Amino acid sequence: MFGGIQIGVLAACVVLFVPMGMAGYHLSRNKMLFFSGALFITLAVGVHLTPYFPSVSDFVTSVQSVNVFDNREDSCINLVNEVVWNVKPRIISSNVSDSSNDSVGYDKIWDWSKNGKVKGCDFEKLGRGDVKDLLNGSWVVVAGDSQARLLVQSLLSLLLDEKRMGMIMGDLFKRHSDYEIVVDEIGMKLDFVWAPYVVNLTNLMVGFKQNRTYPDVFVIGAGLWHMLHVNNASDYDIALENLRSSVVSLLPFSPELGTDGPVTGSVSVRSPHLFWLGMPTLINAMLTTEEKREKMNDKIWHAYYGALHNSRILRSYGGPLLLLDIQSLSWNCGPRCTNDGMHYDGTVYEAAVHILLNALLIESHQKLGSTEF
Repeated sequence: MFGGIQIGVLAACVVLFVPMGMAGYHLSRNKMLFFSGALFITLAVGVHLTPYFPSVSDFVTSVQSVNVFDNREDSCINLVNEVVWNVKPRIISSNVSDSSNDSVGYDKIWDWSKNGKVKGCDFEKLGRGDVKDLLNGSWVVVAGDSQARLLVQSLLSLLLDEKRMGMIMGDLFKRHSDYEIVVDEIGMKLDFVWAPYVVNLTNLMVGFKQNRTYPDVFVIGAGLWHMLHVNNASDYDIALENLRSSVVSLLPFSPELGTDGPVTGSVSVRSPHLFWLGMPTLINAMLTTEEKREKMNDKIWHAYYGALHNSRILRSYGGPLLLLDIQSLSWNCGPRCTNDGMHYDGTVYEAAVHILLNALLIESHQKLGSTEF
């Protein structure tokens, strides 16, 4: 049996060749007739074959759905964690005649890879003026454990001078406490929320939704305390799924994320910039207690890492949060960048902050020198 396409092609051939023969017969006597026939043939073939091909409107729609800028944006966002390290020894002089008292330190230098697509993204380390421009008038919330507190320290170090940093360090590192600061000259507010468990982060999300107040930049992350004190990757997975639902509920309607509908109410809702602060690489032999070495071993760490991916909370797995990949940063910086196998030198968190800032530049479609968020 002939299908629809075969019948269409047959009809088109009949319409094509019969007038073509007639036009050829009259060609020597009437060129106008020939060209008229050619035009008729073209229109006839188009009429017969059009039903069997996508419509022009469908084609245009499909082209419009591919936004070149968004593709480039997504490409660079996916590459923003591609950082390389150069950790090299440096002799620290003891300032005495006997050089045997000299010690060895390490310079930890990082930058984005210069290979392939990463180079085309033009990532760069931002200076104080650029950071102030970027975060001008914004509300930044960072919530989590000690890793998050170290990230806050690195961010504030980019905004404040050495004298003011010295004045706030005691309050910032007050054990198991929240911290807030306003950088008056740019009208930026920063809140650190001590939230060592995922359930703490979920409760924080619920509070934001109830109060209808949403930060411009939101960085969250937890896992190390759960690993040590609960030590159950399945439970961590469930907690992350609950957190994901709470995060998604803050966002405007997004079918891809599975929301039930738009956020309602009189308040104007703008989606915050959302980041997940990943767990660091744990160097088991350097952990400071036997309990940590037993419960935070490589097998458990990988189980927790797998739970994070399974939860689909990360953007790379269809979720709402962009990863700040502390695991990769700490792994590549290596054991010389940590004293306890868990908390790394400030250089690691400095790199994470610059990754965050470059992601903000991309997401907000900004260029350096613009102060509009």
